[in-house]
Amino acid sequence: MSKKAYIATFGCQMNEHDSEQMAGILSNMAYETTEDLAGADLVLVNTCCIRQKAEEKAYSFLGRLRRFKKKNPDLMVIVAGCLAQQEGSRLFKKSPGLNLVIGPQGIHRLPELLREAEKNVRKITCTELTTSQELPGHVRSLNGKRTVTAYVSIMTGCNNFCSYCIVPYVRGREFSRRSGEILKEIRGLVEQGVREITLLGQNVNSYGLHGDGGCGFADLVRKIGEVDGLDRLRFTTSHPKDLSDDLIECFGSIKPLCEHIHLPMQSGSDRILKRMNRKYTRDDYLEKVAKLKGVCPHISITTDLIAGFPGETEADFEDTLDIMRQVRFAGAFAFKYSDRPPAKAVTFNDKLPEPVKQERLSRLLALQKEITYNRNKSMVGKRAEVLVEGYSKSSPREWMGRARTNEVVNFSGDGDLPGKVVTVAVEKACLHSLKGSLAGE
Repeated sequence: MSKKAYIATFGCQMNEHDSEQMAGILSNMAYETTEDLAGADLVLVNTCCIRQKAEEKAYSFLGRLRRFKKKNPDLMVIVAGCLAQQEGSRLFKKSPGLNLVIGPQGIHRLPELLREAEKNVRKITCTELTTSQELPGHVRSLNGKRTVTAYVSIMTGCNNFCSYCIVPYVRGREFSRRSGEILKEIRGLVEQGVREITLLGQNVNSYGLHGDGGCGFADLVRKIGEVDGLDRLRFTTSHPKDLSDDLIECFGSIKPLCEHIHLPMQSGSDRILKRMNRKYTRDDYLEKVAKLKGVCPHISITTDLIAGFPGETEADFEDTLDIMRQVRFAGAFAFKYSDRPPAKAVTFNDKLPEPVKQERLSRLLALQKEITYNRNKSMVGKRAEVLVEGYSKSSPREWMGRARTNEVVNFSGDGDLPGKVVTVAVEKACLHSLKGSLAGE
């Protein structure tokens, strides 16, 4: 009789992908995933600490688990991910009910660690960072589930050491999976019904730069673009300093590659970019954007932005707003600066007051809201090519999918549509999505 496993995921697409991996491992160990927290035999909390808000959410959830552990002392509680890597055994003091703490590089050891933890011999921590250039194989069986989209990790870690970021400390240094292994995984997913693949890495543009992947990123994209049955290809995240002309050209020549790129800018001020250790200037960034739009005029560009970085003046902040108006990003993930030890910016002594950071974030979000809504309104009356993922979250009577430029599209239409590419007539613009109906031929 199978046991029940509840998986809670906090953070980015990398965390979502890691949770998929662990769900597959648990399935092979006779654990069935469940949405019923109260009925779970095991709770796995996959965490993030890159942003303060994600860390706070994880701790809040762990606090909720105390009453479940009290009712069921045999409940197995595992904390995985970046917060696990950052805190290690300290988490046992903060959350006494934990049984196992496991960092991102320890996922492949989950079976042996879980078996040991189930013996109740001791609390276990696995947070070693390896320097090996060989990544363990990935568990990629979809277990018969109908899945249209999937993430595929192509590399792990980061070498950039941006002054605000702790990724190199919690996910280790960069190394790339072999291209042959990636292609094998993608072909297997396509055979199981997946039609869209998103390649994942902290900096996908540096894939293979150290000779560990077998080819460069642009060549990898070309190889994946030739996989039979793959309708769409996306990737994230791109570091502007490593966005090559060769990769930019791919947006004009590889049919499955969608007309969308996530290109984190962080700040529009040269002075702040230098303090962030980003290794590009505002002019460098704008030049890359111009090249992207030259190759692919309708490309959709999204970004990351930090408001209130230490030492940021009003003039620095206005530089960021200026680039937002020039580029007209389709969307932006924006955050107030917060200290993330041991990142270098923690030591900067010119931190901004919280009200200043909040006020700038509010202005930034208001501008992006206006830009995004106006972009969406410009789509009304046009047609969008949509890959149908399933029923809409807002209405079970509508379908949901994404345009090639990454907008969420909710629409009405008959038939068994998941996995199909359809044409939708856009009739209404919302802030975070488009609405329409299935168009005729």
